Amino acid sequence: MKVQKTELSGVLIITPDAFGDTRGYFLESFNEKRYKELGIPNTFVQDNISKSKKGTVRGLHYQIGEYAQGKLCQVLYGKVIDVAVDIRKGSATYGKYTAAELSENNHSQIWIPAGFAHGFSVLSDEAIFHYKCTQFYSKEHERSLYYADPDIAIDWKITLPVVSDKDKSAKLLKDMGNDAFNFEETITNK
Repeated sequence: MKVQKTELSGVLIITPDAFGDTRGYFLESFNEKRYKELGIPNTFVQDNISKSKKGTVRGLHYQIGEYAQGKLCQVLYGKVIDVAVDIRKGSATYGKYTAAELSENNHSQIWIPAGFAHGFSVLSDEAIFHYKCTQFYSKEHERSLYYADPDIAIDWKITLPVVSDKDKSAKLLKDMGNDAFNFEETITNK
């Protein structure tokens, strides 16, 4: 397994070892002991799968308070650019993002702890996206950051994004107010 730290503290890109032959491949997508050694919690309470068409942008989503989520993301079919944005006020990288290409071919995953907004864009004709969450979904605690915020300037690698009405009306980083996380609290509550 290959692990790459990103410029955003706590966000990791993980590439499990894949063993292939003429039949296909096998890989271990999660191992509680090995992932815990990386600082990834061993308690996931919900798995989600979404299927999206080329050009779709989903995000940037996060949850606040007791429902803040860490996410372990991977692509089962297709190819995406997966993005994490640091929304921890007081962090040296507040408002910065990191992006990783996740695909069925590279088998990479991205670990995004609580304190980050998350989204992805679909580069292939279709993509099936899977992610494990450390907390349950709560509509009341769900928030969105505007995917095209000029202060963040994410390169989604697509020209005409297909975006939900909810994501089109999300907040700008400068307007987040109390919806942002406190960096010191996220470090303390690892």
